[in-house]
Amino acid sequence: MATSALRIADDVRHDTPDAEPRQAFLAGLPAGRVWQADRFAQRPGAVVPTGFAVLDAELPGGGWPAGALIELLLERPGVGELSLLLPVLGRTPPEQWIVWLAPPLQPYAPALARAGVPLARLLIVRPEHPHTLLWATRQAAVSGSCSAVLAWMPHIDNTGLRRLQLAAEESGTPLFLFRPGTVAGQPSPAPLRLMLSACGAQLEVRILKRRGPPAARPLLIDVRAGEEAMAEAGNPQGAGMAGVGSGTR
Repeated sequence: MATSALRIADDVRHDTPDAEPRQAFLAGLPAGRVWQADRFAQRPGAVVPTGFAVLDAELPGGGWPAGALIELLLERPGVGELSLLLPVLGRTPPEQWIVWLAPPLQPYAPALARAGVPLARLLIVRPEHPHTLLWATRQAAVSGSCSAVLAWMPHIDNTGLRRLQLAAEESGTPLFLFRPGTVAGQPSPAPLRLMLSACGAQLEVRILKRRGPPAARPLLIDVRAGEEAMAEAGNPQGAGMAGVGSGTR
Protein backbone atom coordinates (compact mmCIF):
# COMPACT_ATOMS: atom_id res chain seq x y z
CA MET A 1 0.00 0.00 0.00
CA ALA A 2 1.07 3.57 -0.59
CA THR A 3 0.75 4.39 3.10
CA SER A 4 3.28 1.74 4.06
CA ALA A 5 5.70 3.03 1.44
CA LEU A 6 5.30 6.53 2.80
CA ARG A 7 5.89 5.28 6.33
CA ILE A 8 9.09 3.50 5.26
CA ALA A 9 10.21 6.62 3.41
CA ASP A 10 9.59 8.64 6.56
CA ASP A 11 11.70 6.23 8.59
CA VAL A 12 14.52 6.49 6.07
CA ARG A 13 14.36 10.27 6.25
CA HIS A 14 14.86 10.22 9.99
CA ASP A 15 17.40 7.43 10.16
CA THR A 16 19.59 8.44 7.19
CA PRO A 17 21.34 11.82 7.37
CA ASP A 18 22.51 11.82 3.75
CA ALA A 19 20.25 12.69 0.83
CA GLU A 20 21.66 10.13 -1.62
CA PRO A 21 20.52 6.98 0.25
CA ARG A 22 17.04 8.49 0.60
CA GLN A 23 16.81 9.31 -3.09
CA ALA A 24 18.08 5.88 -4.04
CA PHE A 25 15.50 4.24 -1.80
CA LEU A 26 12.61 6.30 -3.20
CA ALA A 27 13.77 5.73 -6.78
CA GLY A 28 13.71 1.98 -6.18
CA LEU A 29 10.05 1.92 -5.10
CA PRO A 30 7.53 0.58 -7.65
CA ALA A 31 6.08 3.23 -9.96
CA GLY A 32 3.05 4.97 -8.53
CA ARG A 33 3.76 4.14 -4.86
CA VAL A 34 4.92 7.67 -3.97
CA TRP A 35 5.57 10.86 -5.85
CA GLN A 36 8.09 13.53 -5.02
CA ALA A 37 7.27 17.22 -4.77
CA ASP A 38 9.51 18.23 -7.67
CA ARG A 39 7.63 16.20 -10.29
CA PHE A 40 4.09 15.32 -11.36
CA ALA A 41 2.40 12.25 -9.93
CA GLN A 42 3.32 9.27 -12.11
CA ARG A 43 -0.22 7.92 -12.12
CA PRO A 44 -2.69 10.80 -11.97
CA GLY A 45 -5.53 8.60 -13.19
CA ALA A 46 -7.78 9.32 -16.14
CA VAL A 47 -7.76 12.89 -17.40
CA VAL A 48 -9.92 14.99 -19.71
CA PRO A 49 -8.09 17.48 -21.99
CA THR A 50 -9.02 21.05 -21.13
CA GLY A 51 -8.93 22.23 -24.73
CA PHE A 52 -6.15 24.70 -23.94
CA ALA A 53 -2.65 23.39 -24.63
CA VAL A 54 -0.96 25.88 -22.30
CA LEU A 55 -3.09 24.64 -19.39
CA ASP A 56 -2.81 20.94 -20.26
CA ALA A 57 0.98 21.29 -20.16
CA GLU A 58 0.78 22.37 -16.51
CA LEU A 59 -1.64 19.71 -15.27
CA PRO A 60 -0.61 16.19 -14.22
CA GLY A 61 -1.50 13.80 -17.01
CA GLY A 62 -2.25 16.66 -19.41
CA GLY A 63 -5.81 17.60 -18.47
CA TRP A 64 -8.57 17.86 -15.88
CA PRO A 65 -8.54 14.88 -13.48
CA ALA A 66 -11.59 12.84 -14.48
CA GLY A 67 -12.47 11.61 -11.00
CA ALA A 68 -11.67 14.49 -8.70
CA LEU A 69 -12.91 17.64 -7.05
CA ILE A 70 -11.54 20.65 -8.96
CA GLU A 71 -11.79 24.01 -7.21
CA LEU A 72 -12.05 27.13 -9.36
CA LEU A 73 -11.61 30.19 -7.15
CA LEU A 74 -12.89 33.47 -8.60
CA GLU A 75 -12.16 37.11 -7.92
CA ARG A 76 -15.76 37.65 -9.09
CA PRO A 77 -18.28 35.72 -11.21
CA GLY A 78 -18.04 36.25 -14.95
CA VAL A 79 -14.26 36.46 -15.43
CA GLY A 80 -14.36 33.73 -18.06
CA GLU A 81 -14.68 30.66 -15.85
CA LEU A 82 -17.40 29.06 -17.98
CA SER A 83 -15.49 29.77 -21.17
CA LEU A 84 -12.63 27.75 -19.68
CA LEU A 85 -14.93 24.73 -19.43
CA LEU A 86 -16.65 24.99 -22.82
CA PRO A 87 -14.33 22.46 -24.52
CA VAL A 88 -15.19 19.86 -21.86
CA LEU A 89 -18.91 20.61 -21.90
CA GLY A 90 -18.98 20.51 -25.68
CA ARG A 91 -17.68 16.92 -25.67
CA THR A 92 -20.57 15.55 -23.58
CA PRO A 93 -21.62 12.09 -24.84
CA PRO A 94 -25.28 11.85 -25.89
CA GLU A 95 -26.10 9.42 -23.08
CA GLN A 96 -24.69 11.59 -20.27
CA TRP A 97 -25.75 14.76 -18.49
CA ILE A 98 -24.20 18.08 -17.49
CA VAL A 99 -25.47 19.32 -14.12
CA TRP A 100 -25.15 22.92 -12.94
CA LEU A 101 -26.04 23.55 -9.32
CA ALA A 102 -26.89 27.04 -8.04
CA PRO A 103 -25.24 29.13 -10.81
CA PRO A 104 -25.24 32.82 -9.79
CA LEU A 105 -26.35 33.97 -13.28
CA GLN A 106 -28.80 32.60 -15.80
CA PRO A 107 -26.78 30.78 -18.48
CA TYR A 108 -27.11 32.20 -21.98
CA ALA A 109 -28.43 29.27 -23.98
CA PRO A 110 -27.63 30.50 -27.53
CA ALA A 111 -23.96 30.95 -26.66
CA LEU A 112 -23.77 27.52 -25.07
CA ALA A 113 -25.43 25.93 -28.08
CA ARG A 114 -23.06 27.62 -30.50
CA ALA A 115 -20.13 26.31 -28.46
CA GLY A 116 -21.40 22.78 -28.98
CA VAL A 117 -22.90 22.26 -25.52
CA PRO A 118 -25.91 19.90 -25.87
CA LEU A 119 -28.66 21.89 -24.17
CA ALA A 120 -30.96 18.87 -24.10
CA ARG A 121 -28.46 17.20 -21.73
CA LEU A 122 -28.02 20.25 -19.48
CA LEU A 123 -29.74 20.26 -16.08
CA ILE A 124 -29.82 23.39 -13.92
CA VAL A 125 -30.64 22.77 -10.27
CA ARG A 126 -31.28 25.56 -7.77
CA PRO A 127 -31.67 24.10 -4.25
CA GLU A 128 -33.25 26.40 -1.71
CA HIS A 129 -30.95 25.60 1.22
CA PRO A 130 -27.15 25.22 1.48
CA HIS A 131 -27.46 21.77 3.06
CA THR A 132 -29.63 20.64 0.15
CA LEU A 133 -27.10 22.07 -2.30
CA LEU A 134 -24.31 19.92 -0.88
CA TRP A 135 -26.52 16.83 -0.95
CA ALA A 136 -27.68 17.47 -4.52
CA THR A 137 -24.10 18.05 -5.71
CA ARG A 138 -22.94 14.80 -4.17
CA GLN A 139 -25.86 12.88 -5.66
CA ALA A 140 -25.14 14.26 -9.12
CA ALA A 141 -21.49 13.24 -8.82
CA VAL A 142 -22.05 9.70 -7.50
CA SER A 143 -24.79 8.96 -10.05
CA GLY A 144 -22.20 8.11 -12.69
CA SER A 145 -24.50 9.54 -15.36
CA CYS A 146 -22.82 12.94 -15.67
CA SER A 147 -19.91 13.92 -17.89
CA ALA A 148 -19.32 16.92 -15.60
CA VAL A 149 -20.86 18.48 -12.51
CA LEU A 150 -20.57 22.23 -11.87
CA ALA A 151 -21.53 23.68 -8.49
CA TRP A 152 -21.34 27.18 -7.01
CA MET A 153 -20.85 27.11 -3.23
CA PRO A 154 -19.79 30.29 -1.43
CA HIS A 155 -19.77 28.41 1.89
CA ILE A 156 -18.67 24.83 2.49
CA ASP A 157 -16.61 23.28 5.29
CA ASN A 158 -13.78 20.79 5.01
CA THR A 159 -16.07 17.86 5.76
CA GLY A 160 -18.30 18.84 2.86
CA LEU A 161 -15.29 19.16 0.58
CA ARG A 162 -14.13 15.66 1.52
CA ARG A 163 -17.56 14.25 0.72
CA LEU A 164 -17.49 15.85 -2.71
CA GLN A 165 -13.96 14.62 -3.38
CA LEU A 166 -14.94 11.06 -2.44
CA ALA A 167 -18.06 11.27 -4.62
CA ALA A 168 -16.01 12.40 -7.62
CA GLU A 169 -13.45 9.62 -7.06
CA GLU A 170 -16.13 6.96 -6.67
CA SER A 171 -17.86 7.80 -9.96
CA GLY A 172 -14.88 9.01 -12.01
CA THR A 173 -16.70 12.30 -12.63
CA PRO A 174 -14.95 15.70 -12.81
CA LEU A 175 -16.64 17.93 -10.24
CA PHE A 176 -15.95 21.64 -10.74
CA LEU A 177 -16.60 23.68 -7.60
CA PHE A 178 -16.75 27.48 -7.94
CA ARG A 179 -15.77 29.36 -4.77
CA PRO A 180 -14.75 32.93 -3.92
CA GLY A 181 -11.07 33.77 -4.13
CA THR A 182 -11.03 34.71 -0.45
CA VAL A 183 -10.80 31.01 0.49
CA ALA A 184 -7.49 30.51 -1.34
CA GLY A 185 -5.55 30.34 1.93
CA GLN A 186 -7.81 27.69 3.46
CA PRO A 187 -6.87 23.98 3.30
CA SER A 188 -8.79 21.74 0.93
CA PRO A 189 -8.74 18.03 0.00
CA ALA A 190 -9.22 18.94 -3.68
CA PRO A 191 -6.20 17.68 -5.68
CA LEU A 192 -6.47 20.64 -8.07
CA ARG A 193 -7.16 24.27 -7.16
CA LEU A 194 -7.02 27.18 -9.61
CA MET A 195 -7.40 30.89 -9.02
CA LEU A 196 -9.10 32.65 -11.94
CA SER A 197 -9.09 36.39 -12.61
CA ALA A 198 -9.59 38.68 -15.56
CA CYS A 199 -6.49 40.12 -17.22
CA GLY A 200 -7.65 42.38 -20.03
CA ALA A 201 -9.25 40.18 -22.68
CA GLN A 202 -7.55 37.09 -21.26
CA LEU A 203 -8.09 34.82 -18.29
CA GLU A 204 -5.30 34.61 -15.75
CA VAL A 205 -4.99 31.15 -14.21
CA ARG A 206 -2.87 30.61 -11.11
CA ILE A 207 -2.38 26.98 -10.10
CA LEU A 208 -2.61 27.00 -6.31
CA LYS A 209 -2.46 23.23 -5.88
CA ARG A 210 -1.76 20.24 -8.10
CA ARG A 211 -0.23 16.79 -7.72
CA GLY A 212 3.22 18.03 -8.56
CA PRO A 213 5.61 20.93 -7.96
CA PRO A 214 4.32 24.47 -7.43
CA ALA A 215 3.61 26.35 -10.64
CA ALA A 216 6.33 28.83 -11.52
CA ARG A 217 4.07 31.56 -12.89
CA PRO A 218 0.44 32.35 -13.76
CA LEU A 219 -0.94 31.32 -17.14
CA LEU A 220 -2.71 33.65 -19.54
CA ILE A 221 -5.41 31.96 -21.60
CA ASP A 222 -7.33 33.61 -24.42
CA VAL A 223 -10.66 31.96 -23.69
CA ARG A 224 -12.55 34.40 -25.93
CA ALA A 225 -10.56 33.24 -28.93
CA GLY A 226 -11.41 29.69 -27.97
CA GLU A 227 -15.11 30.59 -27.86
CA GLU A 228 -14.96 32.08 -31.33
CA ALA A 229 -13.13 29.08 -32.76
CA MET A 230 -15.68 26.66 -31.28
CA ALA A 231 -18.56 28.81 -32.50
CA GLU A 232 -17.17 28.88 -36.04
CA ALA A 233 -16.69 25.12 -36.00
CA GLY A 234 -20.18 24.47 -34.68
CA ASN A 235 -22.09 27.12 -36.63
CA PRO A 236 -20.13 28.65 -39.53
CA GLN A 237 -22.95 31.07 -40.36
CA GLY A 238 -23.31 32.43 -36.85
CA ALA A 239 -22.43 35.89 -35.62
CA GLY A 240 -20.29 36.84 -32.64
CA MET A 241 -20.69 34.78 -29.49
CA ALA A 242 -22.21 36.36 -26.39
CA GLY A 243 -20.94 35.59 -22.88
CA VAL A 244 -22.09 32.20 -21.68
CA GLY A 245 -22.80 33.52 -18.22
CA SER A 246 -24.92 36.47 -19.31
CA GLY A 247 -28.35 36.76 -17.82
CA THR A 248 -30.18 37.68 -14.65
CA ARG A 249 -29.76 36.34 -11.19
